[in-house]
Amino acid sequence: MKVISLIILIFFSFSSSFAEIAYIDINHILNKSKVGISLNSHLKSLNDEFSVTYSKIETKIIKKEKEILAQKNIIKKNEFDKKLLVLSEEIKNYRKDKQISKKNINNIQLENTKKILKLLNPIITKYVEINSISMVIPKKNIIVGKKNLDITDDIIKILNEQIQTLNF
Repeated sequence: MKVISLIILIFFSFSSSFAEIAYIDINHILNKSKVGISLNSHLKSLNDEFSVTYSKIETKIIKKEKEILAQKNIIKKNEFDKKLLVLSEEIKNYRKDKQISKKNINNIQLENTKKILKLLNPIITKYVEINSISMVIPKKNIIVGKKNLDITDDIIKILNEQIQTLNF
């Protein structure tokens, strides 16, 4: 009985007017709008800086490891063990710092994506009111849909007119 009620509800909601339903691709907006592009370039520069910084540290640690291993047969065992212990502590700190830096970059991405979505919400709401749209569905939940029901490009145009960049 529930299935029949659901089918009837869906049928009547779709048959009343197809123009009242639209779909939107939020990921496309976040990647192709000016503010999204500026966020992505900011994140890319942070990731590049992250890679360079930690690559240099990693190179130094590898060099130290080779030096310690080269001294293995030359120095006393307890001295070798001390150097190895210091190196392992340095590696542990390196991994911890690297993990914290990755987490910080991810937090920056999340926070700024939330900012963009907060700015995007009133734009979508206004667009929906102006164009008499009853429902907007995320594109990721659509299997097949007419292209004219996609409002993503219209929203990108409006967003680009109102906001070009954010302060990161």
